[in-house]
Amino acid sequence: MSMQALVYTGPNQMTLDTQPVPEPKPGEVLVRVRAVGICGSDMHAYHGHDDRRPPPLVLGHEAAGHIASGPRKGAAVAINPLVVDMDCPVAKAGRPHLSPTRAIISMPPRPGAFAEYVTIPERNLLPVPDGMSLRVAALTEPVAVSWHAVRIGLERLGDARPRVLVQGGGAIGVGAALVARHMGVAGIDVAEPHAGRRAILASEPGITCFDPLHHDPGPDAYDLIIDAVGAVATRQAASRAVRPGGVIVHVGLLPGSDGYDIRRLTLQEITITGSYCYTPEDFAAALDALAHGHLGGLGWVETRPFADGASAFADLDAGRVDAAKIVLML
Repeated sequence: MSMQALVYTGPNQMTLDTQPVPEPKPGEVLVRVRAVGICGSDMHAYHGHDDRRPPPLVLGHEAAGHIASGPRKGAAVAINPLVVDMDCPVAKAGRPHLSPTRAIISMPPRPGAFAEYVTIPERNLLPVPDGMSLRVAALTEPVAVSWHAVRIGLERLGDARPRVLVQGGGAIGVGAALVARHMGVAGIDVAEPHAGRRAILASEPGITCFDPLHHDPGPDAYDLIIDAVGAVATRQAASRAVRPGGVIVHVGLLPGSDGYDIRRLTLQEITITGSYCYTPEDFAAALDALAHGHLGGLGWVETRPFADGASAFADLDAGRVDAAKIVLML
């Protein structure tokens, strides 16, 4: 039995190919993928900048579909792509996303979800509520990343009414702004240089966008900053814009470590914390928030046919896409 798969074959090269349908191992199930999002890490691999994802490889880890085998065949599910040995002491302590055993589909030896079928441990599947589209369910993974970043930032900050800045209007940044609003934050700014992305967010109540290339909010302007870019420029801006005793959550995955004003961060007791992936509880909370429409109308999402996946990558690479997220539909 064969399937169609979108294969990363080399830098800036994606090819629609025919491959054998994978065989689930003990404890795993086969999922018929119906919707799969393109992540920034997929783009990073596409550019040839991720040694963990060597070509040829099926990328993709933001997916939802139907179980294709076993007693739950036909059930609609969202896929948690983070596979962890649950007997690991770190996992048992409630932080499986930090387990040294962690692996994610789209990295060898686990092919990703840019394919008609993918295998995954059954424990990694969450049922999609009745009435929820699989297009929306596929957003659970990136929203869970945002959920985790905002949650730990607010927990570390402890302020009742924080001033929040999100750096970056991509999917994780948009998700962070929407999650922060859902968690009760009033007044959220998003710094995004792309005019099209700012325009998409303009209709979201409680969220204000500005172009960081032309607007400086000034020093001590925010209590909590979510850096969803992770570039030298955003680290420099966060060091200046966060108030004394504030919190910076670094969730962007661009390479490098330069940019932070270590002297100011030390003298002003500013907390910097990394944020990686999500806990199973974050993932479930993100799915529930999406299912109940708590994150708005999702106008920042564009859908395209799976067969157009290669052109979607090319359009994202060329900056021809205003949407923060492209979801491919199978």
